[in-house]
Amino acid sequence: MYSPRIGDRLESLDTPSMIVDLDLMEDNIKKLFNTLQSTKCNIRPHLKTTKSVALARKLESAGAQGCCVAKVSEAEVVAAAGFDDILITCEIIGRPKVKRLVELFKGHGDIRIVVDCAAGATAINDELARSGVLEPISVLIDLDVGLGRTGVAGGEPALALAQHLATLPHMRLIGVQGYEGHLQHLPDRQDRKTRCLQSMRSLVDTAEMLRKANFNIEVVTTGGTGTAEFCATVPGVTELQPGSFIFMDTDYRNAVGAFYSNSLTILSTVISKQGTRQVTIDAGLKSLTTDSGLAECKDPRYQHRNLGDEHGSLSWENGVPDLEVGDRVEMIPSHIDPTINLHDFYYAHRKGIIEEIWSVDTRGKVQ
Repeated sequence: MYSPRIGDRLESLDTPSMIVDLDLMEDNIKKLFNTLQSTKCNIRPHLKTTKSVALARKLESAGAQGCCVAKVSEAEVVAAAGFDDILITCEIIGRPKVKRLVELFKGHGDIRIVVDCAAGATAINDELARSGVLEPISVLIDLDVGLGRTGVAGGEPALALAQHLATLPHMRLIGVQGYEGHLQHLPDRQDRKTRCLQSMRSLVDTAEMLRKANFNIEVVTTGGTGTAEFCATVPGVTELQPGSFIFMDTDYRNAVGAFYSNSLTILSTVISKQGTRQVTIDAGLKSLTTDSGLAECKDPRYQHRNLGDEHGSLSWENGVPDLEVGDRVEMIPSHIDPTINLHDFYYAHRKGIIEEIWSVDTRGKVQ
């Protein structure tokens, strides 16, 4: 039975396989923590990128304090692995999801959630009351700082929601969250910085307004890989949520440059030759997502095109070495988070020798 093992060479892997260069990944982690820890902001990495308990432990060892996940189902897996201090960054709406949250909270008390409306907050409060849980759950108000996806408006609308939360005995307001996701991939660094600081002003001003209204706002959490360095400079920001920095992708590389390395690639095999300067590889839509554009070959001399679920193509100009059937190539994902969600395992190597194998523990955990 096919069963890759630690100590094997990459050549032994079937393809497509998700591989990680440990030297590059460890350097990415070191760079992020060296850059941000001096700011005194808490670094709470977002595990929607890695989806891996093993990698959560590595980030914790590097200095992370707590973690983020997007969904309740992800939090269930992470909590079962022994992690606490988990922030679920997406709104929890609907009776089935609320019931799952309450069951999770009953077994793992250090869960934080976000709300952006009175109805959502009331539903969670009422389910906690029905369950007999006495300890209130920690809540952050989710603010829309320009993304237009979720979140209540800053200022008076946020204050009205905070006043409603104060009437709910099973809710304990501890902070605000604002994610400037619309700015993460802006290619012009100065434009990204300027617009990020504008978003942060809305976030910290609302936090201060709530404090003046006698709400205990301890946490102001924000930031992603493309903006964390700017968010960290804003007085009042207490916490940062980067995730993609650990692996990167072409979308982030194009925005933030080469400070972080593309440490994760999809290993693929040439399975057919089509003409004099074009081959077909065995990595298609089931291995590489295209929502942020096409993946790129690690060797930029070869241009990639998608050919369907199971296939892609590589072509090249005259004078570039030919690829032949059986050759291996590495593809850099265009959007790292959904690409990882297509795979079961990471094969982490150092100079071509598999050193660690990690499962994608929260693969498919989208509820």
